[in-house]
Amino acid sequence: MSELTLNLNFSGPGYNESQEKPSGNARHQQFLRKRRYLEHKGFLNNKQNRNNRQKGKDKREKLQKERKRKDHAQASAVFPKFTTLKPELSTNPSTTMQAHHGNSATIKEFSVPLKSTSKTGSSSELLNPLKYVALDCEMVGTGLKGHCSELARCSIVSYDGDVIYDKFIKPVNPVTDLRTRWSGIRWQDLHKATPFEQAQREILNILTGKVVVGHAIQNDFKVLKYSHPVHLLRDTSRIPILNQKAGLPENQPASLKTLTKLLLNKKIQTGKKGHSSVEDAKATMELYKTVAVEWERTLASTTF
Repeated sequence: MSELTLNLNFSGPGYNESQEKPSGNARHQQFLRKRRYLEHKGFLNNKQNRNNRQKGKDKREKLQKERKRKDHAQASAVFPKFTTLKPELSTNPSTTMQAHHGNSATIKEFSVPLKSTSKTGSSSELLNPLKYVALDCEMVGTGLKGHCSELARCSIVSYDGDVIYDKFIKPVNPVTDLRTRWSGIRWQDLHKATPFEQAQREILNILTGKVVVGHAIQNDFKVLKYSHPVHLLRDTSRIPILNQKAGLPENQPASLKTLTKLLLNKKIQTGKKGHSSVEDAKATMELYKTVAVEWERTLASTTF
């Protein structure tokens, strides 16, 4: 029997080979055509431009942050930052004096300019005048024959001599000796004075984190019942450079009155009305400023 060969088409009528799924190569060609169309319309270019602009912006911001970080590291290597109070000072002298003697002074927020207007010292070289305050206290006698000293007035001034705090303070124990000749305290000053514990909280809130300038300052901290970090103390009775400038023996403590007369040509603590803690604090700060830059460099060289 002869062989029979059949040619069968199972696609049925109307079958068109062009309707088959395009091969992988055909899909790629279709993708390229769409891409060229989008490029021609400008869609892909706009997107790329936006990406380039964003990348450039990110790079600039990164460089700016890096520069700020380096500047901050260099500044803090010399004078670390401290959290500070900012008291706002009254510009009316008569109001300030009434507050001093009427015991109505309160802690206020204030701002001190970074550059000092004082002719003595250079705050720009110290970098941060906001760190520095001067403290002076007046004491009265309590106990048998007034032999015990207790705080009766405290004054704090800024680097530029502005009064930050000045209050009469009521001692814990009964006063037996006002010591008016030296303290300047009178009975009426203590009549409505601030209780010691309240005043202590207010004062320490100001001193915390500050470089505190004072004369024989250990006596002030003793009546405040407080111990300040040693590296943040500047005692003008123990700065040899001051004694040198005044022509006095380096290792012999000199009185605030003597140093002020010799170096600032000012008279303080005169008359029989007693001392003023505001006047003494201002004089102490002015004395310190005459040697501030040199003394800070000396301390830095002995510390590191």
